[in-house]
Amino acid sequence: MTGKQSFLKKLYPLLMKVTNLFGANNKVLDNNKHVAPPQSLYDLAATQNNGQAVALSNFKGKKILFVNTASNCGYTGQYAELQQLHERFPQLVILGFPANDFKEQEKGSDAEIAEFCKVNYGVTFPIMQKSSVIRSAEQNKVFDWLSSAAKNGWNDQQPEWNFSKYLTDEQGNLLHYFGPSVSPLSKEITEAINI
Repeated sequence: MTGKQSFLKKLYPLLMKVTNLFGANNKVLDNNKHVAPPQSLYDLAATQNNGQAVALSNFKGKKILFVNTASNCGYTGQYAELQQLHERFPQLVILGFPANDFKEQEKGSDAEIAEFCKVNYGVTFPIMQKSSVIRSAEQNKVFDWLSSAAKNGWNDQQPEWNFSKYLTDEQGNLLHYFGPSVSPLSKEITEAINI
């Protein structure tokens, strides 16, 4: 862990208090009309940071929390909370998608990112290959689906910053978008997992 990363880890609790106090990055969007996706999430695949392809259809029957991550962000401390969530809810699949889209806060290689997550936060949930999660020709296909109403049925919200979160249900329907300052251990997220 670099000096900057160590500082950010210590700063994280204060950042969460300040952003929640001022209502920054805490957007929560719900699929309250229960709109089904025109395109199936389960037609997609992602590539883990070890190069192994993973079909999302492998996760039918489980909720999935998709999170775009970064190693040099004020929200990087959420890796620890995501790991706690992973241990608390074995029926939930958490998939981390490192991205360098926001202020170049993820410059590491896939191997460096994997090592950083494991050593500093004890991460055991799958981390995908680094990719782009915002709208562009290079956007990861999973995040294209998550942030395109034409594909998921209702949501056009792309990640606002690192650690934006999307929750799908056991049938592959997009349920929620949670902004970066919504803690993975928040009531909003844990209640949505338990439904």
